[in-house]
Amino acid sequence: MATSKTSKPANKPAASTKKKASAKLKFSKEQYMHWYEQMLFMRRFEEKAGQLYGQQKIKGFCHLYIGQEACVAGAVSALKEGDKHITAYRDHAHPIALGSDPKKIMAELFAKETGISRGKGGSMHMFDKAHHFYGGHGIVGGQVPLGAGIAFAEKYKGNDNISITYLGDGAARQGAFHEALNLAMTMKLPALFIIENNGYAMGTSVARTSNVTDLAELGRAYEMPSIIVDAMNVENVHMAVAEAAERARKGDGPTLMEFKTYRYKGHSMSDPAKYRTKEELEAYKKLDPIEQVKQILLKNKFATEDELSALDKSLKEKVMETVKFAEESSFPDPSQAFENVYVQEDYPFEIG
Repeated sequence: MATSKTSKPANKPAASTKKKASAKLKFSKEQYMHWYEQMLFMRRFEEKAGQLYGQQKIKGFCHLYIGQEACVAGAVSALKEGDKHITAYRDHAHPIALGSDPKKIMAELFAKETGISRGKGGSMHMFDKAHHFYGGHGIVGGQVPLGAGIAFAEKYKGNDNISITYLGDGAARQGAFHEALNLAMTMKLPALFIIENNGYAMGTSVARTSNVTDLAELGRAYEMPSIIVDAMNVENVHMAVAEAAERARKGDGPTLMEFKTYRYKGHSMSDPAKYRTKEELEAYKKLDPIEQVKQILLKNKFATEDELSALDKSLKEKVMETVKFAEESSFPDPSQAFENVYVQEDYPFEIG
């Protein structure tokens, strides 16, 4: 069980739970370049999405991932093909990291028929079964028991795939979260539950809603291995996820991981984020996960400033290609409203 201790304010940058990096790099040049390019593309994609929302080309709810890129980039790089991913409504970056076509992601934001959910899901309901991405869910915490169910299915099929469920700090207050953790631990399911704790449930800080601000402590009620990760650093994320995934594949059960992260924008596009100070925001910007990798690339002469600037330019052009694709695509015909809502199966027995 968790031992009592003084809780830290949720709106302070988290100290790393890992030892400080030695002079020797932990990963290859190729891995750092991959992380940098992937996270920078996520950033540029989300920045453009925010701009397009302001132009009313994207409607409905829209939650940006700016600042949290290391969470999904580091997790996906530590996992393997076949592992299943499910998340909440801040879900544009996850399919990008998994290899989904970003043109289809942008088209979904535009509610076009070429979108990744055929224009029916919008910002909060991205799905891509081919890349093992199962949403994109708008109900707070609703994806957590689904993630446990996916893990059960993988265990039932007898493979070594695992389920990774991402959730926000607000979802940790939902009863379904606790029910899923209890069941997953009882059945030793191959599951990772990742709380992307950006400090605020909408506009309310974790410190104002709970005596426990280190949310990883919640897993100890079920004797579940539970760790805190400085998720502003992609290296930390990769190593922590790799270790937990190995344990799950061996049949040792689930892990609860609290990713201490931060969002540089509001909860959604309608949120001016006046509940936090400029000083707090600037403190976290000094920990920018993309800038951390950039400095590694420059310090080790893996790339020059000019090369990284050229890469940034090419990624911005790639984002504009997604916008062009979305704008030129058609809206779904109204007749498609009830298509792809239910799976139709032929059963050898009568239901009902």
